Amino acid sequence: MDISKATNERKLQLCQNYFRAGWAFLPFVWAINVCWFFNEAFRKPEYPEQAKIKRYVILSLIGALIWVAIIISWIIVFQTKRAEWGAMADYMSFIIPLGRA
Repeated sequence: MDISKATNERKLQLCQNYFRAGWAFLPFVWAINVCWFFNEAFRKPEYPEQAKIKRYVILSLIGALIWVAIIISWIIVFQTKRAEWGAMADYMSFIIPLGRA
């Protein structure tokens, strides 16, 4: 998406919308928000809406990093404890590995 042609007010509105969408358990939307608006928030000359865009970019980055930490933690716990959890882990798995490591 090319946001360079959008007005500053429209950029702020888009950034706000992506930040709000991330609250619907969609952390990748926060990551996209950071990627698209990082230059607008930190590398462009200052304009009135930039402070709010910067705030949303920072909050989106924090939210995405928290989700990444949660997902990595879950993957580690599940992979190390799957055999111990028995049938319960099998019900949570899409692919049930054969044997035991």
